[in-house]
Amino acid sequence: MVDHKKHGQASREVIHLFNVNTAKYIAICMVLTFVIYHGALRYKYGNDSCKWLMGDGRFQGHNVWQPYGCMMHHYSRIDARNCMHYISYWGGHNHIVFMGDSRIRELFYEFVDMFTPKYKESHHPVVHSNVKFRDEKINLKVDFLWVPMVNGSMYNIYKAWVGMDQPERPNLVITSAALWTISHNNGSLEALGNFKVNLTYIVPFFDKLKKTTKVFWRLQDPVEELKRKDHGKVITNPRIDEYNRGAIDILQNSAADIWSSSRLVCQGTSHPTKDGTHLTSLPLLWDNQILFNMYCNNNMGFNDGTCCSNAEPITTIQIITAIVFALCVLLAFPMWVFQKKFLVCRKNANKGRPVFVSENGHRIAGCQPSSQAIKPAEPENAYYVILIALAKLGLIMTYFFICDRTTVFMKENKAYTLLNFLLPFAYVMVLGFFFTEDSDQSTILHRDQTDEWKGWMQLVILIYHITGASRVLPIYMHIRVLVSAYLFLSGYGHFVYFWNNGKLGIQRVCQVLFRLNMLVVSLCFTMNRPYQFYYFIPLVSFWFLVSYLTMVIWPQATAAKVDGFLTTKVKVDHCRPRKVNFLYYVYMLFKLIILAGLVSLLFLSEVLFEKIFLMKPFKALFVMEDDSLHEWRFRWQLDRYSVLYGIMFAFACTTLKKLKILNDSGGGMLFPRTLSLSITIGSVLGILSYAVFSMFCRSKEECNDIHSYIVFLPIISYIFLRNTFHIIRQKYSTFFAWFGKISLELFIAQYHIWLAADTHGVLVLVPSNQVLNVIVTTFIFICVCHEVHIITVTLAKYAVPNDWKLALRNCICFWLILIPIGVKRGVFS
Repeated sequence: MVDHKKHGQASREVIHLFNVNTAKYIAICMVLTFVIYHGALRYKYGNDSCKWLMGDGRFQGHNVWQPYGCMMHHYSRIDARNCMHYISYWGGHNHIVFMGDSRIRELFYEFVDMFTPKYKESHHPVVHSNVKFRDEKINLKVDFLWVPMVNGSMYNIYKAWVGMDQPERPNLVITSAALWTISHNNGSLEALGNFKVNLTYIVPFFDKLKKTTKVFWRLQDPVEELKRKDHGKVITNPRIDEYNRGAIDILQNSAADIWSSSRLVCQGTSHPTKDGTHLTSLPLLWDNQILFNMYCNNNMGFNDGTCCSNAEPITTIQIITAIVFALCVLLAFPMWVFQKKFLVCRKNANKGRPVFVSENGHRIAGCQPSSQAIKPAEPENAYYVILIALAKLGLIMTYFFICDRTTVFMKENKAYTLLNFLLPFAYVMVLGFFFTEDSDQSTILHRDQTDEWKGWMQLVILIYHITGASRVLPIYMHIRVLVSAYLFLSGYGHFVYFWNNGKLGIQRVCQVLFRLNMLVVSLCFTMNRPYQFYYFIPLVSFWFLVSYLTMVIWPQATAAKVDGFLTTKVKVDHCRPRKVNFLYYVYMLFKLIILAGLVSLLFLSEVLFEKIFLMKPFKALFVMEDDSLHEWRFRWQLDRYSVLYGIMFAFACTTLKKLKILNDSGGGMLFPRTLSLSITIGSVLGILSYAVFSMFCRSKEECNDIHSYIVFLPIISYIFLRNTFHIIRQKYSTFFAWFGKISLELFIAQYHIWLAADTHGVLVLVPSNQVLNVIVTTFIFICVCHEVHIITVTLAKYAVPNDWKLALRNCICFWLILIPIGVKRGVFS
């Protein structure tokens, strides 16, 4: 028989072992393992992402080429011209040569088309001849040299380049040949041998040109043998493979690089060729994108182009930050060892103490005799707690830096498909509904419900970001609603707190601002990014200050001052009547109207907006690296009324409760039955109306212009659907609520340790396995966010203590730390 008692006890022990702390230890081991693994890859295969770009890759999404381990920027015609102009401006020259047969000529025409569209149609050169392209405005020379065989002609061209002065040599050569050799020699093995011998004679020239000329040998693409005509039947894929293997064997130790990813592009395309030999537009497009990424990325510095791009240089501020965190780690480690040893000693000492038995017979281990006074608990060592927290934060910031400011880990582009978006979305929703429990709260938008709301919204936003779904306008607009809902909840929550508690002191402001900004400020120092780069935190912080000023400015209105204004008298101390001043509601309404007017004025007057937010010394909080307010203005105006909607909704709920129109204290509906049903139907229509709007508006600009005026409709509709009936209002998802508690950390940390290249790509710890990679990076990402949340709460107690003098001292010290950043960015003069 199975002992169910022992089985249940064993299950509880297993569950106890696999908690959050255990998960964090596993995450640490995984990070160390992947650092060693990727270090070994770099040691064995090198750290040159150009070799990854030119060597390997795969198709993902809708015919999107993904190089192995790095991100590829999609070059437009403007980007291509800017690249050539940039190189020539700094003293370089753009002389690119395509040498080979008709396949290389097609690649040449596709390349030139980026600078002069339809160049091939406007120029009709003699067949089997050289072609030249010149663009003097950007100092660009592109040549095609008709050399279909590896023979004396190719040998003489390279020999001539070696004899030229360095400025006259091409700086990039794309070459390949094989098909003509196969065709004209009937695919004989003797011709293959001659091909190898001739290529061997040319190899020394590659080595002599390596300081000035980058040579890429393009492997031959396969042919579609069924499309080949009678005279081309001799060209077969097995023979092409032999020529490719011969070229690889000869060139692998030379200065020339093998371009093999072009062959993979051809193989991965459903219709690669037009006539069995020459490529169609899709593989030619991606071949040229690969070339532009190889040639331009390191000069252009695109965030979404990490292939062939060096890591961002380390700044002085980053070095200072690293030293400070390193000192914290060095000081904390011996204290941690001593603390552990001290605790072990105390534990062992307790084992030797006498054992006492209580009156009911239970054993009390280590108890002192009743006559001996019980010693009070030892006070918490503040220096130890702060140092340990800062040391942990320093190690976490090191992980952030390694992920997104070094080439230790790989990065890949996002790949959107509707299935990629819907599958994780459905999976997360099912998990959330599975972990549903009853809350002990029943008020509208109670804490469990708001945590749940923040949690599922954050998870959807994460799925949206990692799948690159921003290109789909309806999805983009619904995510805009979720971001607005965060700000709505911020306004609602702060108003309810200030209204009910009446605590309008500066200490509350400092506490909230510290908790909001601790992670972001650490990242600004560590990752060398301006404060505005993490746009959501500046938004939330700004609107919190606006909410606070709205409440604190005279006349202050709180629940304690306006309680009972709907009746003429209210019982105080159960006997003495008190006359109520109902004007406080009017004051509050008047302040909200003024706030709405000021927000509208700032939106309408760009001059006033710039004067306010470019004011020193606060300018650094609102500008990007280029000293521009564009990003801040764009984000601010998108959700300029969202916090105000939240405050007004909270104020309306407070008023309706006093009028006894809204009742959320019991187990019934919020409103009378008929009204509740009408509101429910209206809420469904409200959500559907916004969905229809998002599907039929024509562009992001048009949608964004209208968004701020109507975003309250889906938000309030969701609130009423979620709260009108008690059975729905009291239920909540513990799964979503758990994520809701760390939603702020999830939103910010995703920039660097889940996504990559400042959100433009995806972090890759497990190469060539997308599903496993997402699982691993997500697990580590969540563990890090949870630990950062704990660190923030721990440090907040000491950063903003109860003593206002100490709090003021900390604020001054914090501001002095920010001065170097302001001086560096030219803010403080």
